[in-house]
Parts: sequence; C-alpha cells; structure tokens
Amino acid sequence: MNWDLHIKHFTHYLKIERSLSANSIEAYVHDVSLLKQFVGMSYPQTTPLTLTTKQCQHFLQYVNELGMSAHSQARILSGLKSFYKYLLFESLVEKDPTALLEGPKLGRKLPDTLSYPEIEKLLLAIDQSKPEGARNRAMLEVLYSSGLRVSELVDLKVNNVHADIGFLRVVGKGNKERLVPIGRDALKYMMLYVNEVRGKAPHKPAQKGFEGFVFLNRNGKKLTRVMIFTIIKNLALETGLNKTISPHTFRHSFATHLIEGGADLRAVQEMLGHESITTTEIYTHLDRDYLRQVIKEFHPRS
Repeated sequence: MNWDLHIKHFTHYLKIERSLSANSIEAYVHDVSLLKQFVGMSYPQTTPLTLTTKQCQHFLQYVNELGMSAHSQARILSGLKSFYKYLLFESLVEKDPTALLEGPKLGRKLPDTLSYPEIEKLLLAIDQSKPEGARNRAMLEVLYSSGLRVSELVDLKVNNVHADIGFLRVVGKGNKERLVPIGRDALKYMMLYVNEVRGKAPHKPAQKGFEGFVFLNRNGKKLTRVMIFTIIKNLALETGLNKTISPHTFRHSFATHLIEGGADLRAVQEMLGHESITTTEIYTHLDRDYLRQVIKEFHPRS
C-alpha cells in the first residue's frame, strides 16, 4: 500500500474516529505529506510501514534546516506521532518509529491581550449605520463576551442562541458541545443584527444551506475565518492600535480579564472549552506578572 492510500485512510480516521475539525485534519495531513515528500527524495523505496526511527530523525533535521520555527517543528512531530498511532491502531505496524523522538523545547508564550479601553475603542470605531457594521459589532461583542474560538463563531447557529436564558450552545473541538454565557450587551447587538439586519437588503438573503448560521456575508453565505481576521486587522489599523491582533486576541482578553477579576479557574476552563486545566492556567501567568509589577513599584523593600 502506498503513501497516498495510507494518508487517505488516515484522513478518514481523523474525521470519523476522532471527530477533528477540518482545520486540524488539514494540518495533520500536511505534516504527513511533508514526510512523504522527504522520503520520496531521500528514501524512495521506503513506505510508511518500513520507515525507521533513524529516517524520521533525518526528516526532523531536514525540517530544522528549512528554517521552521520550534513551534512548527513540534507541531509536525505531533502530526507524525498521530499518523503512527493510527497505523498501530489499525495493526499495520508493530513498532512506532516516532515513539522515542522528542521535539524542540518550547518556551510557553503568553498570549497577547487587549485592555478594556482598547476593546471599547475598537467597538466604538465600527460604523453601525452600514449592515456589515452592525454584523461586525455583534461578532466582536460575542468574541469578547463569550470567549469563542473563531471557528466556533463562524459555525454558530441561530437555534443555538438561547436568548431567554443568556446562553450559547457552542460546538467546539472534537465536536464537543458546551454552554457558554453571553453578556447582556453582546446579546443585544447580536439579536439586533439577526432580527433587523441579517439577510436584508442591500445584502442577499441567506443562501441554501446557510440559513441556520448567525453571521453571514453580503452574499448570504457563512463568513470565513479569513474574513473575520481581515475585519479585525483593518479595524486595528483604522483605530491606530499598535498591536497585531486577531480573533483569538478577544478570546485571550476574555479569559485574562475574568482571571484578573477573580474568576474561578475551573469556571473559565469550562467556558473556554479547555480539556485540561493546565491550558487555562496560562492566563494566571498574566495575572502574576501584574502582581509582580505592583510589588516592584509599590513595596518599599522590593
């Protein structure tokens, strides 16, 4: 069986057995395809079932020489390990050649955040007299109010907005559902958009297959992740905000402001949809940095 067929079956496994998102599947397949290209150049007779640990090490060295960042190298190795876990699961190999491989050591990068005044400045800069302005205000309000991932925002359905109780039903990573509270202002702007703006002239009504999505483009189709990145980038430029921001910046700010305000870490974990509490704990580092700065500035013996 050749590389392409194994990769095809691996893709099916990721989708059906592990219920990963399209973006995660694409990343895993890209990593294995990179290995396939390297093996084709260096070891043309080698198949996924005969690959050795030594050959894997040569591949990682090749990736390093390409100048990829430590985070990219670690992600590629993670993709290869998942591929061989699948092959073991299917009893296609008896030994995992990636088992003893270690990726580069990574420093834990603290996420960029916005202050509350910066968020207010961005929101107030949106021209709500235009249909897309009403939509953009609603989107950013929801991102900051509920801490959604950008993929969760674009996939949000109208019937998953429970306005009566102030909650959103969100489908996150691995198709896992969770209930997330939505703030009063965010809910107000979202319902205003849904009831008064969405699907009305000059924009086209929701196209077939997209009727259920909350946020639509001017053609009546679901917004893309790239479009939301572009909207936020342009807004930052317009307001003169000297930071590189993305939809995830609003999620980081949501979590950081909750932690700084004294919110329970478990509650924040639940709202963010983190499987592990250690992922959520990164936000406590931001709070600790602030506390450390206070000590430095105001304690007489610091």
